[in-house]
Amino acid sequence: MRLTDLLHPHLDGVTTVVDATQGGLNLEPYLHLPGGVTLRQYDGGPVEAGELVLLSYGPDPALHGTEADCLAVPERMRPGARGLVAFGHPGPELPYHRLLDGLVTHRCQVVRAVPLDYQHLHAGAVFVRTEELLPPHDWFGRPVDSDGFATALRIADEYVLADLVSRSLRAHVLDLERAAEDAEQSRGADRGEGLADRLAAAVREKEQLASALRAARERTGLLQARVAMLEGSTSLRVGRALVGAARSPRRGATRLPRELYGLWRGRVRSRPTAPAGPARTPEPPAVADDRLHLAHRAFAPAPRDRLVIAGVLTDATAADFAADAVVGRVLPHDGRQMVRRTDPDALVVQLSACTGDGPWSLTGTGFAPDLDRALAELLTETRASGRAAVLWRDGPLSAAPGLAHCAWDAVLDADTGVRPAALDPAADGRERLREVFRTGSTRVRLSELARRVGAPDPLDLRRIAVLAAPRGPADVARLVAQVLGQIHRPDEVVVPDPTGLDELTAAGITVRTGEPLAPWVADWTDPAEDRPRTLLLDLMCAQEYSGADVVGTPSAADDDYTFVPELRPLLVRRALHTCAVPPGMWARHGYRLFAVYGKEPA
Repeated sequence: MRLTDLLHPHLDGVTTVVDATQGGLNLEPYLHLPGGVTLRQYDGGPVEAGELVLLSYGPDPALHGTEADCLAVPERMRPGARGLVAFGHPGPELPYHRLLDGLVTHRCQVVRAVPLDYQHLHAGAVFVRTEELLPPHDWFGRPVDSDGFATALRIADEYVLADLVSRSLRAHVLDLERAAEDAEQSRGADRGEGLADRLAAAVREKEQLASALRAARERTGLLQARVAMLEGSTSLRVGRALVGAARSPRRGATRLPRELYGLWRGRVRSRPTAPAGPARTPEPPAVADDRLHLAHRAFAPAPRDRLVIAGVLTDATAADFAADAVVGRVLPHDGRQMVRRTDPDALVVQLSACTGDGPWSLTGTGFAPDLDRALAELLTETRASGRAAVLWRDGPLSAAPGLAHCAWDAVLDADTGVRPAALDPAADGRERLREVFRTGSTRVRLSELARRVGAPDPLDLRRIAVLAAPRGPADVARLVAQVLGQIHRPDEVVVPDPTGLDELTAAGITVRTGEPLAPWVADWTDPAEDRPRTLLLDLMCAQEYSGADVVGTPSAADDDYTFVPELRPLLVRRALHTCAVPPGMWARHGYRLFAVYGKEPA
């Protein structure tokens, strides 16, 4: 929730908002006060009825001010005065007990508390200085009608029940944290023991190979000495002379006595063994290349900006993953070479690929020891290269229990997701597309994998830059409301002048001037246009469904979720937005234009 959404329902009867925040925090750009309500700085005097005071409380004194500054204001409040405190602590870590006694002492009742969507403000609460118990407020800020006793009973009952639920939740969280710590420690110990065993086995294997190499070299030296001895022996030379004379009796018969005499005298010169003829350039020895089987693999010498996977995957999963990542499927005979040559971000072993049909079928079941051995060698090669080995557990582990004995760096318990292109918009509906896009798509699953292994996030392809040109405070307030109201928020807002857009920056949205940097661009330069909160979500859903370069509204009402030759662009690929091709020529240059018609209610 935005700060203005928390504040405005409590401005009835308020004529002045008093800013008592300390430190470097400036809440004025967040308020968007209506007409008739003024803002002034706190001067240390009393806060009267008809005034609302702004406070801040957080872990950073330089930004939020000190706790003493926050507690000093309620004692200056008169009956009927209101206050709003913005908290810099995350919700689960909010130390409200440090303020509770001071609020009660000065007869201040908290009537509403909500989370806030800012990077340095995580929650906010509205309180009132009162002489009698006030009814609580619902989520929308409306007071719940009740008399004093019923209100007290409601507050008391809700306090006891909420404390019961929160205690059980806190205990459950503590249990989970202890279990995670124990699992991590045992995993580290097991990994250390397994590493020591693998290291000892590698050392033994190295010693065996070194011993075999020394023996081979000694054998080779002995054979070379014997060959040299035979080459220099008189018997071999006499035999060669006799064989030469037998092959050419006419000339050999006259030369044979002279050669034998020379051998006997030990003065014969060594004859070349190569046959007579023109000299030929020696051919280089043939070298076995174990990379020939990778000759069909694609390779691009560019900076890595996509997730790279070497995977034991099914055909369908490999095809789905290939839309958002570089996928190299490993086979039992080339797995180690694939990992060594491609250097993937992660080796992914899909459980379904081990239990279904394919080259890795029966892996982990105990019925294919050669495949289990090949997988073990593949995991060893992956760890030796410093990469993560991930088990994608998209089925029951009981189908391949042998996989549980492998030392995995991460385990993903989820299906591989659904590609939006596989859905039918007419049958599944717009809401189903939104649900898959946000939580169930293949890109979301790959994003979780990328987060685990520290690789480029595929969700970066969904980043949107909004181009806007507000011309005054009213346009600025409207732009901020529309941007922060989007279900799929943009990552950056590009404006000629960033003045007054501090709230967007606090919400984690980049505000700047110049050219957009996000992969997609949305033109919001018309400040008067009505934009529903589902606009960017529906546009990105349509883009992932179609793979189009431009998404927008068509000229014909019947053109919905279909490719068209022209449309009014609402979402454009950045490379196309910055090129010199005019929009009317996009279709002629081969760019794909996809139409989305109509606006559904939020």
